[in-house]
Amino acid sequence: MATAQQIKALLKSYSDGDGDQFLSVAMQIAAHAARTGKGALAQELRDLVDDVKRQQKAGKIGSAVPIARPSGELAGLLSVSYPKILLSDMVLGDTPLTHLKRVLREYRQQHELREHGLSARRKLLLVGPPGCGKTMTASALAGELKLPLFSVQLHSLITKFMGETAAKLHSIFSAIADIRGIYLFDEFDAIGGHRSAQNDVGEIRRVLNSFLQFLEQDDSESIVIAATNYVGMLDDALFRRFDDVVRYSLPNHREVKQLIQNELAAFQVKRLSWKTIFEAAEDLSQAEIVRACRDAAKDAILNGSKVLTTKALSTALRQRRREETVKE
Repeated sequence: MATAQQIKALLKSYSDGDGDQFLSVAMQIAAHAARTGKGALAQELRDLVDDVKRQQKAGKIGSAVPIARPSGELAGLLSVSYPKILLSDMVLGDTPLTHLKRVLREYRQQHELREHGLSARRKLLLVGPPGCGKTMTASALAGELKLPLFSVQLHSLITKFMGETAAKLHSIFSAIADIRGIYLFDEFDAIGGHRSAQNDVGEIRRVLNSFLQFLEQDDSESIVIAATNYVGMLDDALFRRFDDVVRYSLPNHREVKQLIQNELAAFQVKRLSWKTIFEAAEDLSQAEIVRACRDAAKDAILNGSKVLTTKALSTALRQRRREETVKE
């Protein structure tokens, strides 16, 4: 068996993302196994290490993704999480789902594509109304690919000092190249607006130019996602720089029904009138429908019931519609 020091060294090399050290320690464990009479185990470990090295040389696998903890300036620019949700946990229309499945397929087989001079879709622009799953999509891709999700903190990125924002943007793209992950620029219209806008300031124009340049030069193994609710505000040049534009919309009747059934699976749903429910859910986003379901569920629990009626759910949905109208 491996010694305590070898186990600690193995875990530390994984944490540091040092693949060479990880394999070196594995070989030390194999040697220790051979010295203690466990020849079969030693040979099996050596064979596994040799197989990893062959696959790395062939470009079939990359180095380990370190447990990412942004430090220094990056600590204020990026927040990191490790989502567990999957695409199957989301309720999406057929078109965006088809786009996202293709992104996953190409990313998982990117080395085969590179062997033929092609690259996987890695730069995505997500557009559509608020609450339709754009931000959740970034989490789902991270969960599917077992990668960290880095969210760009726009309040820290954008400053009033000339040149400082572009410098911070350069730091973010350096991290994109160094640490494999999903990088999300949410509310992207803050930096991706039309460069010719009358109320534009020179600094934001320079930031957008820098972003376009960095994005075009990026050839990393990370996925870069920009998401916005205001596609009409985006500069036309952006669309040419992204590999794919994924468009989201408000849920149709099938999606509304699936959302409600998923969210209320733990409750007895008493013969819902779906026609009434669909009318009450008109013009609501996926997020608002989920919130309405939770409101109705909480009311039922507090009233000592596990049964949800058409009236209770439609009331919660209409309340959400009223609240959305007030916001507008």
